[in-house]
Amino acid sequence: MNSSKVYPRTGDVQTVYLKSVVTRPTIEVGEFTIYNDFVNDPRDFEKNNVLYHYPINHDRLTIGRFCSIACGAKFIFNCANHSLRSLSTYTFPLFFEEWDLPKSDVATAWDNKGDIVIGNDVWIGYDTVIMAGVTIGDGAIVGARAVVTKDVEPYSIVGGVPAREIRKRFAPDVVQRLLELRWWDWPVDKIQRSIHDIQSGNLVM
Repeated sequence: MNSSKVYPRTGDVQTVYLKSVVTRPTIEVGEFTIYNDFVNDPRDFEKNNVLYHYPINHDRLTIGRFCSIACGAKFIFNCANHSLRSLSTYTFPLFFEEWDLPKSDVATAWDNKGDIVIGNDVWIGYDTVIMAGVTIGDGAIVGARAVVTKDVEPYSIVGGVPAREIRKRFAPDVVQRLLELRWWDWPVDKIQRSIHDIQSGNLVM
């Protein structure tokens, strides 16, 4: 089993192992996480889906293992956040040459809310938007076209604009058991032997 290959399925060029196509050192993706895109080439994920992610800000996108990311999902980083500390939302520091401002102050043009962190076994639905500073917990589901502006707890289902919790996927004791098991960190051969139990729920019985 080789998660370093680009395409997990023979003949399917719409789905990629994301780890195999990202190149930026500020993006970290776990093994077996997939991205599907039926509009654009999924290999262009960094260009089309990770937006306002400029090196000057040093912010990071971290995505765990075994995540499923649907077509059009967007990750909006801090350079999109025009500063609200100013009387004007215009990004004067960004255009330092035009306004004779110190280049060293360019990052004051936006508010820095932090990195985006996606846990393991997260399903991100079609056309969703994940904003800077958000952490999405293990096992969570983000509904189609949701706009996520706040952290999402593990094994929660969220949806809407802005995204709000709809319900938990499992009872609290099951969630706790899954977070302790962390099956996604098991050796690949153990996961393969346990696929039936993972799908049927026998792992937490």
